[in-house]
This record gives sequence, structure tokens and C-alpha cells, in this order.
Amino acid sequence: MGRVTLAGRVALVTGASRGVGKGVVLGLAEAGATVYFTGRSVRGEAASVPLGGTIEDTAEEAQALGGEAIPIRCDHRHDDEVRAVFDRIRAERGRLDVLVNNAWAGYEYLHRGEYQHLGAPFWTRPLSLWDDMFAGGVRTQYVGSGLAAPLLIESGGGLIVHISSFASIRSDGDVALGVAKGATDRLAAETAGELREHNVAVVSLYPGLVRTESVVAAAEGGFIDLSNSESPQFAGRAVAALAADPNVLERTGRVLVVAEVAEEYGFTDVDGATPQSLRGHYEPRK
Repeated sequence: MGRVTLAGRVALVTGASRGVGKGVVLGLAEAGATVYFTGRSVRGEAASVPLGGTIEDTAEEAQALGGEAIPIRCDHRHDDEVRAVFDRIRAERGRLDVLVNNAWAGYEYLHRGEYQHLGAPFWTRPLSLWDDMFAGGVRTQYVGSGLAAPLLIESGGGLIVHISSFASIRSDGDVALGVAKGATDRLAAETAGELREHNVAVVSLYPGLVRTESVVAAAEGGFIDLSNSESPQFAGRAVAALAADPNVLERTGRVLVVAEVAEEYGFTDVDGATPQSLRGHYEPRK
């Protein structure tokens, strides 16, 4: 595949101070898109979670790749803030071509150091973990999709990508996460059915083992093997490839895997590696 070009396209990526969201911004920026993105962590203030990264950091890295990146402070649990993001895009650009629903507050218990709940039986875990997954996760995707749909339709069509995960297939002991990611995939399928006639494709996208800030820290402690891992930007390249495909509507409603998208479209990770799909590892147990 040749270089993907998204010049003239306008994208919005939610939750991009760090991690996969940041990687998606970088992948779209290197393809020449104008990328609006949101996050809660800003310079000069206490971070929303005890990890590095701010929306300003993401903007600088994206602009270094040649793209136009516009950071917007936003907490996606507050609808008025989210609505203001879309109002700004409409006022400044008059169009939207790509929405990437990445914001997800469901992991904040880990960021708070509450590791005793990781893998614990669901009946021993705080009920608030369910609310984190749905109110701070699935609901933000539903709201984002609903606010994006009119702009995408007015723009002649486009693409919505839900960042999901293999937890939807097998969550290995995290009931709330597995059910929530399953809901994400169902949300993609249901909205795809309604948006098809408007030339808007909707997909769920599964990254593999991504070298996010927290994963790298765990690997340094010897807890994770990174031999078959992906940079966050690898997912961004997958989104860019899908957005540039004139036949992307043929994929609408489907669950896609980043490594499999890379194989089909012929791109590599930023280090030239070709990570392998984890689909076989996560197939449901018999």
C-alpha cells in the first residue's frame, strides 16, 4: 500500500492525552488529516490519572509529523462539554469525516492503584467498577456517535471507529470489562445498520498488546512480554487506512483487528515490525 493521504479530511479522536488515543491522533496526522482531539490532562495542572501525557504533548508530536492537530480539553462524562466540541468543529470546519471513540474511564481503578480488584471474582469487586465501564466508557461512545452522526451525514458520509478490545471475546476474569466491550461491539453493529444508507461506516477495532505508558511500565517490572506488541500509532495507521478506503462501507458493522487490517492494507508499525493478530489466543474457551 502506498502512502495514505487524508488531506482535507477532518477527524475527531476522543481521549488522546496518551495511549491508544494519542497513537490514533499521530496516525491520522501523518496521513495529513486535520485532527481535533480531546483529553482531560493539560499542562500546569494535576494529571487526571497518575501517568504522563497531556493534550499539548500529543499536539506537538502530531504537528511534528506534518499534520494539523487541535487539542480540546473535555471530560466525556459531561455531555455539555462534548456537545461544545462538536459545535466547535462545525463552526470552524463545517464538516466531519472520521470519529474515533477512544475515551474510556473504565480502567481508572488500576490507575488509582487498586490492583486487588484485578482478576478478583465479580461479587467481591466494588459496584462502582461497573459504572466506570458503562458511564465512563460505553455511554461516552453512544453520546459521541449521536452527536457526530449529523455532521458526518451532512459531509456526505464518513467513518466511526470504536476502540474496543479482545475482552469482548474473553475477558479472563473481568466481567464488567467483558460485558462493556461486548456492548461497544453491539453499539457499532446497531448504529452501522442505521447509518449505512447515509454512507457512514461504523466498525469496532481491536488493538493487540499496545505499548502504552502503563503497559511499558509493567513490562519493565517483568510482568508483560512485549515480543509481539504494537506501538499506539499502529492503531492510528489502521484507522487512517480504513478512512482512506473508498470501499470502507463494505466493512460496516464488523469487528476488525489492527494487525489484520495492517496485513490486508500492507502497512507496518512505526519500527517496521509486523505484529501478529491475537485473535487465536483470545478465542472463547470450549
